[in-house]
Amino acid sequence: MSSNPSQNKRVLSGMRPTGKLHLGHYHGVVKNWVNLQHEFDCFFFVADWHALTTHYEDVAIIEESVWDMVIDWLAAGVDPGSAKLFIQSRVPEHAELHLLLSMMTPLGWLERVPTYKDQQEKLKEKDLATYGFLGYPLLQSADILVYKAGGVPVGEDQVVHVELTREVARRFNHIYGREPGFEEKAEAAVKKMGKKGAKLYRELRRLYQEQGDGEALAKGQALLESQQNISISDRERLFGFLEGSGRIILPEPQAMLTPASKMPGLDGQKMSKSYNNTISLREDPDAIAEKLRRMPTDTNRVRRNDPGDPAVCPVWQLHEVYSSDETKDWVMEGCRSAGIGCIECKQPVIEAVQAELEPIRDRAREFENDSDLVRQIIAEGSESARDVARETLDEVREAMGLSYR
Repeated sequence: MSSNPSQNKRVLSGMRPTGKLHLGHYHGVVKNWVNLQHEFDCFFFVADWHALTTHYEDVAIIEESVWDMVIDWLAAGVDPGSAKLFIQSRVPEHAELHLLLSMMTPLGWLERVPTYKDQQEKLKEKDLATYGFLGYPLLQSADILVYKAGGVPVGEDQVVHVELTREVARRFNHIYGREPGFEEKAEAAVKKMGKKGAKLYRELRRLYQEQGDGEALAKGQALLESQQNISISDRERLFGFLEGSGRIILPEPQAMLTPASKMPGLDGQKMSKSYNNTISLREDPDAIAEKLRRMPTDTNRVRRNDPGDPAVCPVWQLHEVYSSDETKDWVMEGCRSAGIGCIECKQPVIEAVQAELEPIRDRAREFENDSDLVRQIIAEGSESARDVARETLDEVREAMGLSYR
């Protein structure tokens, strides 16, 4: 398994800088971040290097897009006091770890990532015949591993990227975790646990390695977590020694499946800027009302007294996100009986969207008027993130014989 329980409370997630966010981003990603920040040690970052993997020739809008997105994060409730917010390129250790991992990652692992060929098909107008595009899943792995994140919030389509990260970490630990004299150092570390602790550790190790006792593994990991008189390096050795592997330098992360976003666009498709069917978090209230009033509805409702079917109406999808059961029952009955018209049906959605976005707009206006504060938040978050990343790189360099002390 090669996992280190001490890292399991750390969560990492990032977004490419796309500029101002819309409701699809909010319900699909940011709302989840707001909840996670109260339960985990969260690192949320702007993936500006990742933007270059598909748009390296179009850099003029990156900086503006970065600040617009950060403002929307803050306005939506992501709290810099609870989570570290930073820009990927402000932490160069991401790039160094990516380079070092590329030295030992088989080329075939990258070529088989499903999104590699999928994106080439979808973005035929882009020049994707670059090393950066081929290597971007490994850069994602470096993003995760440099913080030893225990959890990575992803949708089902991104689980494969977390699995690649696990494979990379496993291979790294296998190659570099077998430091010279590993077993001797591990045995010496066991003795530092005291007679009682050492005896229990050895028994739990035996039960796991000889009988595959998962409960013994969990108890052994908990025992190591409780030890106050062993160093971080010794603890990492003992986690690996417990499992029968080498020293765990880069723990394997776990995918945290996020609920599938049900936020449809104004035409019933997935909300996306490329479909021009979005409502942005800072959209003007009058513009929101106008967009929603003009939404297409059931095409069979040509006249006011024609009955309709909510199941084929894009507006119903919004009711499923925003409306109470009572309102949904009213819509279902009124639409099928032609007891209400489409404009009446849309009004509760308009009111609900306005109520959700009003406080976000107000907070965004405050951050728009205080750009120095936004930049300070990112500067402090980037420095805090870099402190953690530096520690990981120190261990990685030492394991790879690059410490030169």
